[in-house]
Amino acid sequence: MRALRAAAMLTAVLLLAGCGGAKPKPSRGGSAQASYRTTASGHGDSLNDDLSQPQGSRYRDSSDSVPGGPPPDISKLVEPVPKVEPHSLYGNKSPYTVLGQTYRVLPSARGYDERGIASFYGNKFHGYKTSSLETYDMYAFTAASKTLPLPSYARVTNLQNGKSVIVRINDRGPFHEDRVIDLSYAAAVKIGVWPKGTGLVEVRGIDPGEPGQELPPPAVVSTGHPGIYLQVGAFSDADNAERVAQRLRQAQLGDVRVTETEVNGRRVRRVRVGPLADVDSADRVSAQIEGMGLPRPQVAVD
Repeated sequence: MRALRAAAMLTAVLLLAGCGGAKPKPSRGGSAQASYRTTASGHGDSLNDDLSQPQGSRYRDSSDSVPGGPPPDISKLVEPVPKVEPHSLYGNKSPYTVLGQTYRVLPSARGYDERGIASFYGNKFHGYKTSSLETYDMYAFTAASKTLPLPSYARVTNLQNGKSVIVRINDRGPFHEDRVIDLSYAAAVKIGVWPKGTGLVEVRGIDPGEPGQELPPPAVVSTGHPGIYLQVGAFSDADNAERVAQRLRQAQLGDVRVTETEVNGRRVRRVRVGPLADVDSADRVSAQIEGMGLPRPQVAVD
């Protein structure tokens, strides 16, 4: 999991990413975690997160880990039941900017439906504060989103095996541009994103305040594996679309397709590279496209 959660100032720490914790101590798995007491559930409850401490040194480290000892039986953990909750006082500032990118928080999870790449976060963050100033528990079914309000709920379905889980969104991230959601360790295990570390998912928002709303069913998974495409642009002008497509073909990054679709009553031409073999290939090709001076492409999973 390589989700980037660095924040430069205390305000960003409070509003955008999990807050810098107390002085770390080694966990059973050898990675650093906050000083915390054990609750009756056997999980952590942070004692004294020092919000004045920068978290960059911890989040800059791309390595993460899973429990060093025997983990709980994930199949016996209970998924959260969506309920109406007030928005958190922290983590809902909109718009907000992280690593040069600006994001807007949605007013609710109603109607949210997005496909993309999921990652997970584990031991490195266990016991530290999330963006909403709740304590991150990697054994709870939670997740981080760049745009869904805190807290809110969503059903996440692994498009490669059909497994799904209800998660409570209580954190901001992942700030890796090619990721749509960051799952807790428990949620990642539940739907098979762990141990690989990434997976192709569909995220459907749940709005428990909408009268008569039922939980969304898991996404329908086709017999063929979904493909990863990189959308480099959507153009109303056919010549502009073809010029970009030709540059990509010359770079030999993969199959390049120009497809027409209608967006808000306008005919547009999408320029996409793919399908790509896996997430690592998508990350590598995205970097190559950026290196050509083109905008970083958006990930599309079809």
